[in-house]
Amino acid sequence: MTKIEEVEQAKSCIQHIIHKTPIIHSRSLQEKWGRRVFFKAEHLQKTGSFKIRGAANAVTNAVSAGATLVTAASSGNHGQAVAYVASELGIASVIVVPTDASAAKVAAIKAYGGQVEYCGTTSAERIPHAKSLAHQQGGVYIPPYDHDDIIAGQGTAGLEIIEQMPETDIIVVPVGGGGLISGILTAVKAKRPDVLVIGAEPALANDTAVSLKRGEITAIGPTETIADGLRTSQPGDLTFPVVSGLLDGLVLVEEHEIIEAMHDIAVRTKQVVEPSGAVAAAAVMAGKAGAPGRTIVAVISGGNVGLARFAELMSTMETG
Repeated sequence: MTKIEEVEQAKSCIQHIIHKTPIIHSRSLQEKWGRRVFFKAEHLQKTGSFKIRGAANAVTNAVSAGATLVTAASSGNHGQAVAYVASELGIASVIVVPTDASAAKVAAIKAYGGQVEYCGTTSAERIPHAKSLAHQQGGVYIPPYDHDDIIAGQGTAGLEIIEQMPETDIIVVPVGGGGLISGILTAVKAKRPDVLVIGAEPALANDTAVSLKRGEITAIGPTETIADGLRTSQPGDLTFPVVSGLLDGLVLVEEHEIIEAMHDIAVRTKQVVEPSGAVAAAAVMAGKAGAPGRTIVAVISGGNVGLARFAELMSTMETG
């Protein structure tokens, strides 16, 4: 299990690569939602998502061990992050994406110097292929979430939140494979055990909810949630024990709630966030996470959504 010392070490390791992202607030949105909510703006992070944190830590450590090539399996954000860090450190990268990956995210991966390969629609299909490529080409596979270096890197977001807003009562975090929330749990529960950490998961991609209910890692089938960055088949072997042992609660959000949260954030804060990035905010908006009078920080995990896709989602709300 990842330790707080590893998160603190990761913070020192990656601070020259990442941004310390701001926490933003909208009084009008607070009034509309009836919650004292703030946003950890990871959509303003380098490469447009929190994924750069774990990727920077893992790729840096791989290079230190002699790696000249890294591979990754990703719906987009992790791939962008790995490609960016690899390019910054002067090594090659191959990123395996799903066949239905966002065109904007694929274009970004290529712009960061990554070679793209397509494979299936689920992480269960992408991961073995990325591992095989690493083995064939003598590279190092960089997991999207289930690795101590990744978890420690993502946990640096938790350290920043409690440093930036020590009055925080509740942190709401989107849940996919569990790298971000297990990292934040590791950091926050070590430093501020009084702070509640709540997970928010798409109802259509509820592998963590199912696994927690059954008390063991449980896989689900392919999902069509608009939150493409959270389309994992099951929690990780390393992340699930952290989540099951430390999480204060998990809530599910519907597709229309994700879209409404994206809309409200855009209108009230002038920030464009991707569907996966709006899941934690959607949980707060819908009254499923947090409570009136408490200080809530919702993690906006990413902003990598094409303008055409964003407009399409907004139009479904306006006509729905």
